[in-house]
Amino acid sequence: HADHREGANTISVLERDKMKLIKLLSTVSLSIAGVSGAGAGAPAAASTRPQLSITIRDGNFTDFDGLEPTITWENSQQLPQEVDLRYGIDLSAKTTNLASLPRRIWGRASRKFAADRFSLSTRLDMDVQRMDRVAFQIDAADNDNDLKLTMFGSAAASLKRFATSPRVSHIEFTKGFDNDGNRITVNPRYNVDYDHMDVVMTYDADDTLISVTASKDDQVVTISQQLNDENMISPTISRDGSLTLAWDRKLGDHNSVRTTLNPNRSVEVEWKDEAWTANVNFPMEEDSMKGATVHIKRDVRF
Repeated sequence: HADHREGANTISVLERDKMKLIKLLSTVSLSIAGVSGAGAGAPAAASTRPQLSITIRDGNFTDFDGLEPTITWENSQQLPQEVDLRYGIDLSAKTTNLASLPRRIWGRASRKFAADRFSLSTRLDMDVQRMDRVAFQIDAADNDNDLKLTMFGSAAASLKRFATSPRVSHIEFTKGFDNDGNRITVNPRYNVDYDHMDVVMTYDADDTLISVTASKDDQVVTISQQLNDENMISPTISRDGSLTLAWDRKLGDHNSVRTTLNPNRSVEVEWKDEAWTANVNFPMEEDSMKGATVHIKRDVRF
């Protein structure tokens, strides 16, 4: 009986911690953005209409096991002190286990300062099935100097340890320059987990965009050329000589097709048709194309 009571107490503590963690996603985001709550006489929050998204993916062709329906709900509203808040939850529509129904809970708080010169955004993301840690993303920008900072990491999913256990996994800066009407960006990045550093440099000149990604191990160059209003081609070449060719074609009314050729590896096609998105991958084995996979997504908004 003592073991039974101990197990019941453990479950009770876990359930209580789960509710605290859900509240954590909103309260911590607001505190980082400099908002602790609405005071007396604060203006009412402006809430947007919730959106329901149903996603169905099919990658098997053989039976319904390939279907992976998910339901995504999100909402946004403006809080006092001009804080923009967005939050949402991803649910599995396939499982019959209520404990496995929620997949992910997230929240993002954004705020601008000094007449919109500076901006700060914080996002917290929690995998409900693995509630030991909370992922975070922090974005900061100095718009007058065209400078941005992005940081990714995680922290212990405990109210007592959250502020003392953050771990940064990725950090990057982006600096922009204007050059006779053309735009240049320099984007150094560092992945802490893999101890990997690289830099992405872009040069945007009207219909031509050149992107160079360089690290000590590899260098990749992509040249995107806008042929006309509907078509753009983007060849990519790596240090080892491998080549990739992408073709983007606009079909009008927010519809488009992107085809990517990876010689001797695969052909990838992404077709967006209003609420539908289809991704097709054709692996290439010598002169044959076998084992194609298809992912289909349909967004339904209410």
